[in-house]
Amino acid sequence: MTRILHRSIAAPLPHAVAGQGVYITDSAGRRYIDGSGGAAVTSIGHGNAEVLEAMRAQMDRIAYAHTSFFTTDAAESLADRLVELAPEGLDYVYLVSGGSEAVEAALKMARQYCVEIGQPQRRHIIARRQSYHGNTIGALATGGNAWRRAQFQPILPETHHVSPCYAWRDQRPDETAQDYAARLAQELEDKILELGADQVIAFVAEPVVGATLGAVPAVEGYFRRIREVCDRYGVLLILDEVMCGMGRTGTIFAHEQEGVVPDIVTVAKGLGGGYQPIGAVLLSAKIYDAFRDGSGLFQHGHTYIGHPVAAAAAGKVVEIMTRPGMMDNVQAMGLRLREGLKAALGEHPNIGDIRGRGLFCGVELVADRDSKQPLDPGLKTHAKIKREAMARGLMCYPMGGTIDGIRGDHVLLAPPYIIQPDEVDQIVDRLAAAIRAATAR
Repeated sequence: MTRILHRSIAAPLPHAVAGQGVYITDSAGRRYIDGSGGAAVTSIGHGNAEVLEAMRAQMDRIAYAHTSFFTTDAAESLADRLVELAPEGLDYVYLVSGGSEAVEAALKMARQYCVEIGQPQRRHIIARRQSYHGNTIGALATGGNAWRRAQFQPILPETHHVSPCYAWRDQRPDETAQDYAARLAQELEDKILELGADQVIAFVAEPVVGATLGAVPAVEGYFRRIREVCDRYGVLLILDEVMCGMGRTGTIFAHEQEGVVPDIVTVAKGLGGGYQPIGAVLLSAKIYDAFRDGSGLFQHGHTYIGHPVAAAAAGKVVEIMTRPGMMDNVQAMGLRLREGLKAALGEHPNIGDIRGRGLFCGVELVADRDSKQPLDPGLKTHAKIKREAMARGLMCYPMGGTIDGIRGDHVLLAPPYIIQPDEVDQIVDRLAAAIRAATAR
């Protein structure tokens, strides 16, 4: 009997007792390939001795110091490293304890910036449908995941949503990628003008949409057009890289591949690699300067922000992921994963799209390949795939509601960056078998 209120109460969970490399072992001795990195968290693999030693060394020095009294070398070093790695224009760091906290802090940071520069009338946040930005109230309201939002809608603050950049379903046959990007940018501009040209605080988007859509990258040029619209109306651009950042797509920051620099970017998950709860908000100098020259503070905070042990763990994780060859492996193994899935499942009647970037891969299922008609939601195919995959020793991240919160099924894969070719091939084989079993009539 458990005294934990687990996410799902219906079925008992296996007990994880060990983790090493790309594997997790349960109390029955069964090994699972961590094909999803948990939830795209496990970046450099389980049981890394260097990270564990960095944490022990920090605990020997000091385990905790409240940030209203002290800073620490571990926190300062991590911030320096992140700014050094970030594209020019992201100059400061605010450390938090996870992804939802990072998005919540970013939203408050954006609002306070407007107040500090004498534009307190700005009050609207715009994001995209079928996005996910976290589970705290502000982050949940910003996200466009209809299923997660539904029962909490009465207590969510007002936010606004425009279309995602979801070319496989939404780009018209007569549109080029450039035309599609222009149409979506125009939709954002129209929404800003509808709300009031001087009333919008920020636009929030994931460079590669994770849990809700299943590793969907934007078309070429989309984010450059979005950046132009935001600049035209003084709207801050917040890019949420909690899931897709920190090396997951083959570059340390996912937006590096989009040719834009946001005003604010959020990171978490892969930043700590699962060794400690940690996230971060990177911000531009213009935002920092507005706070410094105005009120002199950021009116926000949590007890465990800048935690020294978490910062020491993340510092070592980031050092390891930036060593020569690591991002090359992410790109090479990501390509092998997608090509392997296409070879194994490309002709399967229920596979609609196989997509992604780096070691961030999505497989979308359909009832009919030609019309892209989704499977019957009542079948809960995504849940069946998870069960079948676990039975075969594979952890993956299936979700339902891909299209609108109700219809659509996909599987997300996000294995550790250290994965090797034979392990990629095992993921392909096990997932293909799980999908065939889950869709068999």
